[in-house]
Amino acid sequence: MECIILAGGLGTRLQGVIGAQPKCMAPVNGKPFLAYLFEYLQKQRCTRVLLSLGYKHRVVIDWLEEEDWYFELDYVVETEPLGTGGGILAAIEEAATDNVVVLNGDTLFAVDLREMMKFHVAKKAATTLALKEMVNFDRYGIVKTKGDIITAFEEKKAAETGKINGGVYIIDRNAFLKKNLSDKFSFEKDYLEKYVKEGAFYGYNASNYFIDIGVPEDYAQVQVDFKTMFP
Repeated sequence: MECIILAGGLGTRLQGVIGAQPKCMAPVNGKPFLAYLFEYLQKQRCTRVLLSLGYKHRVVIDWLEEEDWYFELDYVVETEPLGTGGGILAAIEEAATDNVVVLNGDTLFAVDLREMMKFHVAKKAATTLALKEMVNFDRYGIVKTKGDIITAFEEKKAAETGKINGGVYIIDRNAFLKKNLSDKFSFEKDYLEKYVKEGAFYGYNASNYFIDIGVPEDYAQVQVDFKTMFP
């Protein structure tokens, strides 16, 4: 199983806490957040990880060169910001398998990737999104579904309940490349929202642990959570 990690984010909202470094390198109990993503992928028996790097990529590469992991490790580097879609495209072009897992480098949604892959293949989905049921939130948009098929994406707003995009995807590589997308684009706006009406996007519902460290409050929370999750 091949996995892409989008690890080029600036971490603007966290810079007052972590300084000028990529969000994926934000320290959590003495280790970069990325190290915990790697531990998760190792447990999921991922065989190859492709990192999509951008902002201060050398910080990430220097750390990678000091560590040993059980999976093959490669990376691509943006010479200019390409957006989430461009980052995925640059990495997925280097992938060797038909269906590729994609994760955000500042989020852990601890889904069972092998079960999600079975679901994705059985549905013959162009893209499968891991969905998380949330209550009382305003940081995330709502994903609308009919059965397992995703029908629409709603803008971020205050909501009592709803399913959110948990930032874990499985993408049919060939279907994605056939869209002839530009080198620079938003995965959310220019791919998911643009093509959702084709009915080829599926939602995989999961109740596993979820955290997005993009704001200081959740960055503080992850320091507590990971002490027990990753002893």
